[in-house]
Amino acid sequence: MNGKLILWSVTVGLGGLLFGLDTAVISGAEQVIQKLWSLDNWQHGLAVAMALYGTIFGAAFGGVPADHFGRKKTLFVIGLLFFVSALGSAVAPDVNTFMVARFIGGLSIGASSVVAPVYISEIAPAKHRGQMGIAFQANIVLGILIAYVSNYLLQGSGDNDWRWMLGVVAVPALLFSLLMLFTPETPRWLLLKKGDETAARKVLELSNTDTDAAVAEIKQSVTSEYTKTTDSFFSKKYRKPILLAFLVAFFNQASGINAVIYFAPRIFEMTGLGKDSALLSTAGIGVVNMMFTIGGWLLIDRFGRRTLLIIGSVGYIASLGLIAFSFFTESYGPVPLFIFAFIASHAIGQGAIIWVFISEIFPNAVRASGMAFGSLTHWVFAAILANLFPFFAAKYGGGPIFAFFAIMMVFQLFFAWKMMPETKDVSLEELQRRLVKQ
Repeated sequence: MNGKLILWSVTVGLGGLLFGLDTAVISGAEQVIQKLWSLDNWQHGLAVAMALYGTIFGAAFGGVPADHFGRKKTLFVIGLLFFVSALGSAVAPDVNTFMVARFIGGLSIGASSVVAPVYISEIAPAKHRGQMGIAFQANIVLGILIAYVSNYLLQGSGDNDWRWMLGVVAVPALLFSLLMLFTPETPRWLLLKKGDETAARKVLELSNTDTDAAVAEIKQSVTSEYTKTTDSFFSKKYRKPILLAFLVAFFNQASGINAVIYFAPRIFEMTGLGKDSALLSTAGIGVVNMMFTIGGWLLIDRFGRRTLLIIGSVGYIASLGLIAFSFFTESYGPVPLFIFAFIASHAIGQGAIIWVFISEIFPNAVRASGMAFGSLTHWVFAAILANLFPFFAAKYGGGPIFAFFAIMMVFQLFFAWKMMPETKDVSLEELQRRLVKQ
């Protein structure tokens, strides 16, 4: 691959680093703020989930500026919003201010989960699109790992250690926005939204493809009888990719991944571990997540998206079943190992494929809208899960919760086996012809 393409995909993937940092950093502060502001379980769940409610709006509307102003400019603004959110969360004097700042961070996460995968899919050659697309997920995982390690190192440094945990996100947020100034716009946006064929060709030439053929194919993709830009997104023509995006995003959250990411220290403490051991075990989640995401990066263009999801589903079912059994029998000793196995299953399966797959299956004319729909689905269920988890964990314990997650993963396995198409080594325009109803 051309070095510039790799550099640009890694740069845009740093939006995923901010995504992961902002998502996981709350795990080190969530119990402190509950005590500091005397929050009951519902208020506490709301404070933690506020960022996720922001992601719903960010995901729902992130595609609008991406289509109107461009992918590059939208990502630049997203970085600035991350910066504002990090500082606001760190200095918040009360829970209401804290929730507003976290909501702004959520807007940034939701919008980045739409725009960054679209950007990468639109500059990547078909044969390397999986590996380039997973740069976003790899950065999410790296961000989660950094957040967990940072939380562990900062805990105990003073009464305001939680403020430093949240404030560290400001530094990479500012760096991300600065780097976006040196990153070009995608060729498909330049060609289809701005009509700048000259600039589009300059980027396409780096993909080692037939540039003339690529330009012709991109133009034809929005003028054919069945993919006109005037078509409604929710028309019957797009029914199949819409259904696929919904199910992939829904099952991602039905695994319980965000409950583990957000409340990992609490879950470990439920097994009898002390606070220090719980935070250290949480850092272990980040390490395992990173290792198996690298595995997904190596395999996604070799095995394909469907195969990785099947492998991950089997791992989900086994690990979640064992976690549930441990809680039911109060045999807590091996729970950390089972949670690590759960994280590994996620990283090699859903974590590796979700953003790549959703960004691939929609036609050029509605890709940003399709990515917004898939991301919105993901974040709606993530917010619901984060808001409800503290209540159900306190009322019913871990057994029923993790058993429910395991059952949902049986349904995911069936989906991957029977319904999910393979997208590796196929151009975006060819996928459009296969998945859109003519």
